[in-house]
Order: sequence, then C-alpha cells, then structure tokens
Amino acid sequence: MLKIRLKRLGRKKRACYRIIVIDSRHKRDGKAIEELGFYNPLSKQSKVNLNKIQERIANGAQLTNTVKNIINKT
Repeated sequence: MLKIRLKRLGRKKRACYRIIVIDSRHKRDGKAIEELGFYNPLSKQSKVNLNKIQERIANGAQLTNTVKNIINKT
C-alpha cells in the first residue's frame, strides 16, 4: 500500500520535512517513489503539489493524518 507521508530532513532540533509517496512497509527516510512538496514547521512554510497528490489518491495512495492537516491549511 502506498502512503503519502513526511520524510525528515535537517539537523537536530531544526527539522524540515518533504512530502513523499512511499510504500508503507519501508522506513521513514527510505527511498521515495515521488516527492510532492515540503513543509518547514519552524517558519510554517509549505509547498504542496495538489495535482500530483490528487492523482496518487485516485490510484489508491493514502494520506497520513499529519499530511492531511498540512494540505487542509494550504
């Protein structure tokens, strides 16, 4: 099953995240199938490619709760 979830980047206590599509059985920072955007919780910036996310959802991918909240804010 494909999931749309966050991949952690950055150094300790200065995290930023990429929104990625990945198989749910792979680890959090594993190789992504596709990158769909990013989210920086420190500056509250986010950039999301909604068209690609809608395509992935139509093909059966599921959103995590955190990604769902980020998309609702944009």
